[in-house]
Amino acid sequence: MEQLPPPRAHPLPPTLTHQPSNQAGDYFDQVQSTLVGALVWSNFPITVYIQPMEASDQAHAFQQKRARDWYIAVQQAVQEWHPILPLTRVEQPQNADIVIWRSTPPLRLEKPRTEIGDRRLPIPRARSAETRYEFYAKPATTLGQPAKLAHRMTIYIRPDQAAIYLQAAARHELGHALGIWGHSPNQTDALYFSQVRHPAKVSARDINTLKRVYEQPTRLGWAMLEP
Repeated sequence: MEQLPPPRAHPLPPTLTHQPSNQAGDYFDQVQSTLVGALVWSNFPITVYIQPMEASDQAHAFQQKRARDWYIAVQQAVQEWHPILPLTRVEQPQNADIVIWRSTPPLRLEKPRTEIGDRRLPIPRARSAETRYEFYAKPATTLGQPAKLAHRMTIYIRPDQAAIYLQAAARHELGHALGIWGHSPNQTDALYFSQVRHPAKVSARDINTLKRVYEQPTRLGWAMLEP
């Protein structure tokens, strides 16, 4: 049976390297650890699947508008993050690193977060959106090469919100999916822990925090070890 690779840092993605430095600070101390270390991506662009409008959405004008508004808001959030970490759309969820569903987050029992590998990030607000992760061994593309430890992110965003809050929720959850597994204490950051009346765009502090995350060691993206 293959074993987990030791944690090592990947080179900083060029798009993060080229982000202008500033004195805004960060909230890296709020980012939680996981069983594998930092939840970072090492292959780019990161592939994203957005649930499209379905035939059933055409049945009623209200439902059609809700589905369209959701889709546009999520697209716009993806475009906001794209200059920071390259993202590309795919048409099938099985081909995506990040899958975004137009759905209320699945029901779950609330419990204390006692395990370091817990894949659900506690959110101290109404659950209008949620991000979850899973790990898997990604087969090598070259014969004879070992598999690599990889992860997938699944985002659920409830559609029954105003467009500005839909986009804010998508922006926030994408920040988690890209690696910020924690919340900011400042309302001026996209990863602020609660919904606010005037949601913030991706801030310098969000970007600085993401930089710090991508400088950390991780088991993700490295070859699995033979026993």
